[in-house]
Amino acid sequence: MARLPMYRQIADAIREKISAGEYKVGEALPTEAQLRETYSVSRVTVRQAIKLLVESGELESKQGSGTYVKENKVNYDIYHQSSFAEKWSHLDSVIRSDVLAFEVTSASLTMAENLNIAEGDKVFYVKRVRYVDEAPITVEETWLPTEMFPDLSYQVMQGSKYDFIENTKGMVIDRSEQEIIPVLPPKEIAELLVIDPNQPIIEKRTRGHLLDDTVFEYSRNYFKSTDYKFTLVAKRHSP
Repeated sequence: MARLPMYRQIADAIREKISAGEYKVGEALPTEAQLRETYSVSRVTVRQAIKLLVESGELESKQGSGTYVKENKVNYDIYHQSSFAEKWSHLDSVIRSDVLAFEVTSASLTMAENLNIAEGDKVFYVKRVRYVDEAPITVEETWLPTEMFPDLSYQVMQGSKYDFIENTKGMVIDRSEQEIIPVLPPKEIAELLVIDPNQPIIEKRTRGHLLDDTVFEYSRNYFKSTDYKFTLVAKRHSP
């Protein structure tokens, strides 16, 4: 494999320091002179590395002030099953959930199909807003069979649902089936996310499966498109 150009190597090194928290969001990067000394390269090479990161939206250059680490979108890897807190763990941020609804209801025919249960079976319905540093990031609606989780509580849903399922219940989460749909937000969702109702959002519909293939949840998440990016790796098969 060909060796990466030096400016690309420096850009990758800066990315690693951002991920590790050495360079924090909103803070200025070392000066060009300091970066030149750190990596023993020319000013042109340093400027190429910074230009690359500015154009990719990872850094922000402010005239007469310096170059700053820009708050980046969370990379939502669809192929990696992880909790809300785990997706934001790379940032030094405070994560919390505001539970708006926690109730037991009867499964509709559609919900019964989604959860592989009988129509009319009891399910928990939970609606919550997920916050990062007091900024609303996503609104989540979740349905879970009460038979599987009779001890589910309001307090549990203020924290991590996956932590409860895996560490308290001892269940093994295997995978999820997800649909990603760009939509205009319903009025209530726009208000909860504090966005213009004309601003498109991302709706994600999920069926979660345990290792034995049992469906343990169905959920709908509404994401601010300004905070998330979704990545896929598509492999072309030979005809």
